[in-house]
Parts: sequence; C-alpha cells; structure tokens
Amino acid sequence: MQTVIFCGGKGTRISGSGPEKKELFQIGSRPILWHIMKTFAAFGHKEFVLPLGHRGDLIRRYFLEYAWHARDICFRLGSPDDAVCYGENDESDWQLTMVDTDREAGPEDIEVNKGERIRRISSYLTGERFFLTYGDGVGDIDVDALLRFHAAHGKWVTVTGIQPAYNFGVLDTDEDDRVTAYRQYPPLDHWINAGFYVVERSALDHLKPGWDWESDFLVWLAQTDQLMIYRHTGFWRKMDTLKEAQQLNDIWASGQAPWKVW
Repeated sequence: MQTVIFCGGKGTRISGSGPEKKELFQIGSRPILWHIMKTFAAFGHKEFVLPLGHRGDLIRRYFLEYAWHARDICFRLGSPDDAVCYGENDESDWQLTMVDTDREAGPEDIEVNKGERIRRISSYLTGERFFLTYGDGVGDIDVDALLRFHAAHGKWVTVTGIQPAYNFGVLDTDEDDRVTAYRQYPPLDHWINAGFYVVERSALDHLKPGWDWESDFLVWLAQTDQLMIYRHTGFWRKMDTLKEAQQLNDIWASGQAPWKVW
C-alpha cells in the first residue's frame, strides 16, 4: 500500500537552524523523513509518494545521492569501469515517486496548499486506499492496527489522534481562590490531529480544487460523517522548532527511541 508524505511546506518555524527543508533535519544521522518512512517500511509498506513544493530539489538530491549518504562505499582508483562499489542497505526495495506539485498543471489562481498537493498527485495513486502523513512527526504507531481499524469502519478517512500534555502546570481552584489541586503537564482533554491517516482513493473525488486538507476537507468529512479517529495512546512527537528537534535527537541518542519500530 502506498504512503504519501507531505513535503511541500517552507518550515518557517525551524528555518535558519538547519537544512532549508524541515523534512531533511536530522535525527541522529538521518533526516526525520527517513525515520517516518522506516516506520511504514517496518510494516511492509515501502512504496512512497512525496508531493514536493518549496525547495523540493533538496529532497530529490538527497534520494538521488542516497547511496553516498547511507551505504558503505569503496573506490577502485585508476579503474575506468566499476570505479565505485556500494555496500548493502535495508532500503534497497523502497520505491519513491517525487512529484513537484508546484509545477504540476492547475489553475493559476488556485493556492497550492496541502489539499491541492494531494489532488495533483492523485494520478500516481494506484490502490483503493493509501496512507498519508506529515513530514515532521514520528511515533510508535501500530500501522497494522490503524489499517485494520480503518477497514472495519468503512468510512472514507481515518486520522490518528493523540492527547498531548499541556505545556504548563494546571491549577484547580475554588470560589475563594484556594488552589485545591496542582497538576504538572496533564494531558489535554481533547484529541488532536497527529496525521498518520488512511484515505480511501475514492474520497479524493470530493476534494475540491483549492480546498485545504485540514481547514476545508477534514471539516467537510466530519460534517458528512466520513471521518473516524484512531486513538493512539503511545509516543508521538512533532518537530516544528529547534527545541523540538533537539528533544528528538536526545531521545534518539538515549538508544530508547519509541518510534524505532524497525
């Protein structure tokens, strides 16, 4: 089953502190995009479609030069043939389709947002359903369980939801301003969108030109009773800022990264 990973944004909140493309910001020695792909590949899903946008050339170059980045290399100096040889790697059976969705044909007055990027890669989607996620979030998502949940309910789209912690301590008070309880970083009452979708290919027939994926299409899906939540209670983190990138690197360096399911 194909996995689509959004790679078109500018990543302005983390810009200036690393690679120009947030998806290429490294956790350990590999880009966060690689970590996300490894998660899906661990469950046997090794065909990826990447809708590219701003500085998509950097992502193209990374994978075109992947052997140089990820495999052992030996040189036969002075030999005109087979001058370079490469060691084995675990990603040799991955298949990538990278689509410049800023350049794909479309009305000039249509904003190329996430929804439009999905519309512009639709001809590359070959199955009856596909995975979809963002290029800046990792988690120990049970992809098999997510897919089983989606197949069982029969709706068009499933979104993985989590309950993150507040960033502040929470005070419970009474009418006399007494603090009756204190809770440091409790979980939010609401579930938030963590990505890791399963999408029926037929749902894209209802994705209108110019619609944003979240603020238009997900809203419409909820209104038409075609959106379900897969509740994930394990680990999930996004990487929007340098601080969050450092936190993920610290977790990886500990040797106990929960998202390392491979």
